Amino acid sequence: IDIPRGTKVAGARNYFLKGDGTRLELAVLQFALDNLAKKRFIPFTVPLLVNYEAMVGTSYFPGGEEQAYAVGVEKKRGEGIESDGKYLIGTSEVPVASYHADETLGEEDLPKLYAGISPCFRREAGTYGKDTHGLYRVHQFQKIEQVVVCKNDPKESRKMHELLLGNAEEILQALQLPYRVVTVCTGEMGQGQVYKNDIECWMYSRKAYGETHSCSTFHDFQARRLNLKYKDKEGKTHFCHTLNNTAIASPRILIPLLEHYQNADGSVTIPEVLRPYMGGQETISPLRQNVNCKM
Repeated sequence: IDIPRGTKVAGARNYFLKGDGTRLELAVLQFALDNLAKKRFIPFTVPLLVNYEAMVGTSYFPGGEEQAYAVGVEKKRGEGIESDGKYLIGTSEVPVASYHADETLGEEDLPKLYAGISPCFRREAGTYGKDTHGLYRVHQFQKIEQVVVCKNDPKESRKMHELLLGNAEEILQALQLPYRVVTVCTGEMGQGQVYKNDIECWMYSRKAYGETHSCSTFHDFQARRLNLKYKDKEGKTHFCHTLNNTAIASPRILIPLLEHYQNADGSVTIPEVLRPYMGGQETISPLRQNVNCKM
């Protein structure tokens, strides 16, 4: 992990992973994806640039524009930026939830269980001076996001919410990381969210729990914006319900992973479930890799 060179190349809140750091990140991502595949989740590779309508449809706009990177070109020096009307995604939830926009699905095809895999980009506006060191709050990261589209039924939504939450917990339990589940109060929920849980892992360097997952139920809020409907068995049309939750996000998950498995000599024991993804390797030795960061 090399944060100083990441800062040199790309500014604050940037980093390089290399060697075993990169291999560990890829291992934990693939492990999470394989777990979702066993649950019949369909993996998606998604567009990283989306239009304004997708950001509105998933309730990130209006209100979150300052957190998103807008893409454009400089007209002439000093004459401002000409916008392309595209935005870098902060989560694959945006393109995956928008996948069926302006469509009417059949009830027999629900629920849709999707897993979006993507880099994510966030400006972190308004966080000046907050979490400025380490890997906790960065501008770019990798994430696998669970997205569900289901029928318009609060009981079905709650069932799907528990499924998404349970999937994330199973991954953390397999990694043997200490965590807690928090029920988020109304005042802390985002636009359109009806019910929300955060999962927080214990991070020794922070001497506190830190958020690693966020599980949200929207009912039909996003679906109305996206014009996403389904037709029931009686031929009646309804707006769908949508939900999402993190499966895994890196490098943030690497913080508790590296800290929890670090040994007295500075080496890190690779969790058993990740070893098949790293060619059977059991440890990461400080003698093999230059460690140059503070979590």
